[in-house]
Amino acid sequence: MADQMQWTNALSTHHSLEAAVTDVVQQAVSSLTAPADLGLVFISSAFTSEYSRLLPLLAEKLSVPVLIGCSAVGVVGGSSNNQTQEIEAEPAISLALAHLPGVNIRAFHILGDQLPDLDSSPDAWIDLVGVPPSSVPQFILLSSAFSSGTNDLLQGLDFAYPGSVIVGGQASGGFVSDRIALFCNDRLYRQGTVGLALSGNIVLETIVAQGCRPIGEPLQVTKAERNIILELDEQVPLVVLQNLIGSLSDEEKMLAQHSLFVGLAMNEFKLSLEQGDFLIRNLLGVDPSAGAIAIGDRVRAGQRLQFHLRDAQASAEDLELLLQEYQTENHNESSPLAALMFSCVGRGTGLYGKPNFDSQLFKRYLNDIPMGGCFCGGEIGPVSGRTFLHGYTSVFAIFRQLSAKQVTGDR
Repeated sequence: MADQMQWTNALSTHHSLEAAVTDVVQQAVSSLTAPADLGLVFISSAFTSEYSRLLPLLAEKLSVPVLIGCSAVGVVGGSSNNQTQEIEAEPAISLALAHLPGVNIRAFHILGDQLPDLDSSPDAWIDLVGVPPSSVPQFILLSSAFSSGTNDLLQGLDFAYPGSVIVGGQASGGFVSDRIALFCNDRLYRQGTVGLALSGNIVLETIVAQGCRPIGEPLQVTKAERNIILELDEQVPLVVLQNLIGSLSDEEKMLAQHSLFVGLAMNEFKLSLEQGDFLIRNLLGVDPSAGAIAIGDRVRAGQRLQFHLRDAQASAEDLELLLQEYQTENHNESSPLAALMFSCVGRGTGLYGKPNFDSQLFKRYLNDIPMGGCFCGGEIGPVSGRTFLHGYTSVFAIFRQLSAKQVTGDR
């Protein structure tokens, strides 16, 4: 019988770090019938003063060749049998262990000042990561929000590894770097990015739920400078926006006062734009005298955009729509092995008014798989084939074995 892939996740809410570590290791190890090749650990910021003790405690009880993880204001965890929980602002540890025959696993730590220039050749990025692009690695990245260069790293990896999928998030838990922890094998880091490159017998699929719904119609940027929109459809942007808001319902007008965003169309050639075709970015401000609008990303003339609103209902509908699409597109594929969830600290109970919303909705569509993860200060995931750092987003990473068709080369 072929060596089967196995993946399990365990969650503990013990207030003692020793008890929590013992608990998750016992749960996770007892669920595997083969040695673990990979571990992923997420630790609640309720344990901030004890981050340095986590890896030694794990090493006493667990032997795993590759381990990465991070701190978070909330952690996500649960086995395939038990309900996945999102534990926010309380002590908790989530531990995933995986037995992955046929998968090459490389862990790395990269600091911002190690990044090549963006005009460097792909080889500079490949040397940094240490994995050939021909293996089409799947990346999981956990970054410090205090490290410069996350966006440059994503751009560089997209450039050097076309066809690779990149997911992850920024560690959360404090407003200073010594309250953030990144873990890579036996080391604790406060800065940079820790990551995994998985290649071989594994496929990583993503759902990136940005939690917004479009309002009005798509518009074309006709004049722009850096992140400032100077003309929309050859009109003053502020006037266009004011007219749009004037056409909204009273409830939407209220929402627009604090939850108005801009969606940038990612596909220049797609004629009919739908939810999911946009990269959502913050509306940073307006210049009343010039009528210009500043947004949280670069924009150029010719690009299309559409204004969006975000609230709990829009967020729920967006995620459900994406889950339905995923299920329809993948119903003939091999069964998923596991999932990771990287969700914004601005979602969860604060958005929905109740716990476990995103994870329970996900489980309604993909029920029988273990899931771990954390609440992030920024979420990493692809939109239209390019990787971005998001806000207010839930990124789900879904792992499968290669199908027979993919193994024979039609990848």
